[in-house]
Amino acid sequence: MFRRPMARRAMRRRMGRPLLRAAAVGGAGYYAGKRISEGQQAEAMQDQQIADLQDQVASQQAQSSAPPPQPAPAPAAAPGAGSDTVARLQELANLHASGVLSDDEFAAAKQKVLGGE
Repeated sequence: MFRRPMARRAMRRRMGRPLLRAAAVGGAGYYAGKRISEGQQAEAMQDQQIADLQDQVASQQAQSSAPPPQPAPAPAAAPGAGSDTVARLQELANLHASGVLSDDEFAAAKQKVLGGE
């Protein structure tokens, strides 16, 4: 009679240990998988940051190595009209000096005479 309760306890121990073992293994596996996933996410973020920094450095180098823009050449006066152009510019300068033309009007008229309409 005493053997039956002991047999039941032994049976419970045998049944309980594999369940505990499975729970421990499963929990450890879950935790390990979670840590690996977090590590992969952190590595992907670092890779993205490195790529962004490399793009910034490349764009800065491209901007600094580009030659400065050259000013546009002044339009050349028409051949044979050199003395006429000079006379017209002197007339405009006289009008500006006497106060007939304002600075803006003088600049606009000078551009017109030089052909930069």
